[in-house]
Order: sequence, then structure tokens, then C-alpha cells
Amino acid sequence: MTAALRALVVDDEQPVLDELVWLLGRDDRITSVRAARSGAEALRVLDEGDIELVFLDVAMPGLSGLEIARLLGRFRTPPRIVFVTAHDAHAVEAFEMNAVDYLLKPIREERLSESVRRACADAESAPPASDDRIAVELGGVTRFVSRASVSYVEAQGDYVRLHVVDGGSHLIRTPLTTLADEWAEAGFARVHRSHVVNLAHLRELRVQAGRSSVLVPVGEALVEIQVARRHARALRELIHERAL
Repeated sequence: MTAALRALVVDDEQPVLDELVWLLGRDDRITSVRAARSGAEALRVLDEGDIELVFLDVAMPGLSGLEIARLLGRFRTPPRIVFVTAHDAHAVEAFEMNAVDYLLKPIREERLSESVRRACADAESAPPASDDRIAVELGGVTRFVSRASVSYVEAQGDYVRLHVVDGGSHLIRTPLTTLADEWAEAGFARVHRSHVVNLAHLRELRVQAGRSSVLVPVGEALVEIQVARRHARALRELIHERAL
């Protein structure tokens, strides 16, 4: 069965935007089409998390298509990207970002159909989504890290930074509260408004003068993270349960 995808078209030229939305609306492999005329508007739509395919203009005022693509690489589940442009100067860079296709304006319907076919084929061939593999963006390239290798997670605005046991760290776009809820069953515990720790890597729980902290490994060092009073009791109970 052919994959069906939810699409977003991003282009600052209204005629091009309207044409792409209309053409994609006629394609049975596209279940829905949304539109954005700027990078900022596109990110607002993408933050809702239901877009699987993005048709992205390369040259736009403000955030360029390439800059948006780099940001998408930090999403936990990056959407597939088709770049749309009037010239091919950025084709090599686009494919280095794992774009599924590169469309030249003016858009031909049969060529657009081929882009959709490639995106659907990519979706069908992708391995089943796994919570144990986290997509991270490194230098414009999307790679995967094991969730089990994450020692602790640190909130950084609209992003979180994953600190892994080998000493590296990776920035992904997701709220800490969402990640904490989703990873709780995998043995991660919220210890502070800014931190989540992997209980499997917990080396020590310290209690001094009524204050608690935990030690977790990052590279050759042990990082001490404060435990907020409101999370201290729940953390002790989780540690006790894992010890039984």
C-alpha cells in the first residue's frame, strides 16, 4: 500500500504557493496540504508535529529554506524535505541534508508527482519508528543516537540537550515536559524543572542538609544534578522499585 503523507508548502511567492497547494491537493498520496509564506510561519505549523513532507523554497527573506532544513534536523522526527527553487546552485548542499528531491521552478505537474513518489517510497522503506533511536542533526546531516546512551537531559528553551555517556551532547527540538512524560516508562525521571536523568546511569544519590542531588556519568566525569524538593520523594521511590 502506498504511503499517504501530510504536507506543508513553504514559499514567499504567493502564486507559486497557490499552485503547489492546488497540485498537491489533487494527488491521492497527499492526505492534507498546509501553506506558509515565511520560515517563522512554517516553524509554527511544524511545531504542531503532524507534518511528514515539506516542500521548501530555498531563497526566502528571513530564514532561508536551507536554514529551516537545518532546524528540522533537530526535530525528534524530522519530516521529509523537497527543496523548491528557481536555480540549482544549492543542489549538492540540499542532498547532503538528506532531501528526497530538488524541484526547479516553474513546477511541472509530472515532476512534482515524481517528488511525491520518492517521498512515499522513502516513507515505506523507513524502518518502524522506535523510541530507542533519536534523530539528531549534526552539521546538516541527520544521524541517530540510542536513547539508552543518554545520561541526562537538560532543558534549553524550546529545545532539550541530550548528554550521552560518551561525553557528547545533542540538541533536539522538543519541550522537556513532553520528553519526560514519553520517556518515563523507559526509566527516565524528572528531578528538576530543567533536568531529566536516566536511572540506568545513576551512580549516586546524595542527601546533605535536607538537599538532594544525583551523580550521572558524562565522558570521564560525574555530573552532579540538583534534585528539586517536589521531585525528591518520587525519585527515591523509583530508585527503590528498580532495586527490588
